[in-house]
Amino acid sequence: MSLFSLEGKVALITGSTKGIGKAIAEQMAKHGAKVVISSRNQDACDEVAAEIEANGGEALAVACNINYPEQLQALVDATLAKWGKIDALVCNAALNPFFGASQDIPDEAFDKIMRANIGSVHKLCQLVLPGMAKAGGGAVVIVSSIGGLKGTDKLGAYAISKAADMQIARNLAVEWGKDNIRVNCIAPGLIRTDFARALWENPEIYEATVSKYPMRRIGEPEEIAGAAVFLASAAGSFTTGQTIVIDGGGTIAG
Repeated sequence: MSLFSLEGKVALITGSTKGIGKAIAEQMAKHGAKVVISSRNQDACDEVAAEIEANGGEALAVACNINYPEQLQALVDATLAKWGKIDALVCNAALNPFFGASQDIPDEAFDKIMRANIGSVHKLCQLVLPGMAKAGGGAVVIVSSIGGLKGTDKLGAYAISKAADMQIARNLAVEWGKDNIRVNCIAPGLIRTDFARALWENPEIYEATVSKYPMRRIGEPEEIAGAAVFLASAAGSFTTGQTIVIDGGGTIAG
C-alpha cells in the first residue's frame, strides 16, 4: 500500500461528482488523500463529499464552473484556505456540446470547447503549480481521451482539445520537472459515463466500437481511477510528460 499511498496529500479533482472524476476522487480518498470535490452543482458536490466522509475519508465540496477563471481561482483559494496546499491536481472536467462534422460546428460551440477543455487546464495549472513548486513538488493528472490520438468524423473539436491536453502535459512536464512536479495524461477509450452516453447507449455505435476492442466491451469509470492514483503517488515518481492509454486495446487494434 505504501507505494500507492496518498496519506497526507491533498487532491483537487474537477468534474468529480460523477463518472471518471468521481471514481478518481473515491479511490484517492481510499488511498489516504484529502479530496476536493468539484462540479457546477453545489448540491451534487455536497452529496459526493458526504459519501466519501461516510466511508472514512476527508472531503471538501466546492462548486465551480470551469468556463469562468474567477471560479477556478475561487476553487483553488477554497482548497488552500481549508488545507493549505495542493499536492495533486486532476483536471477531469470537460464538455462537448456538439456531435457532428467539423464543417457544421457553430463558432460558439467550437470556442466553448476550446475554452473549457484547454483553457481551464491551462489556467488551473497556472494557479496551482507555483504553490506546488514552493512545497517541494506534486503531480498533475489531465484526463484526455483516445479521441486526441485518432481522426474522427463526429467529435472533431473535442478531439482537437484532447490532443492539446496531451501537449499541455508535455510542455508543463518540461517546464516544471526541475521543481519535482510531474504532469501526465490519461486517455480513456469509451467508458460507461453520462458524458459518453450518446455513444454507448446507441446500439449501432456501441457494437461498432466494441467489435474493434480486443476485450469486446467498454470500460467502467473505476478502471480509470487506478491510473490516477499511480500517477499521483510514489509509484509514479519517475513518470512525467506521458499519456497512458486505457481503452481495452481499442487504439492498437482499431
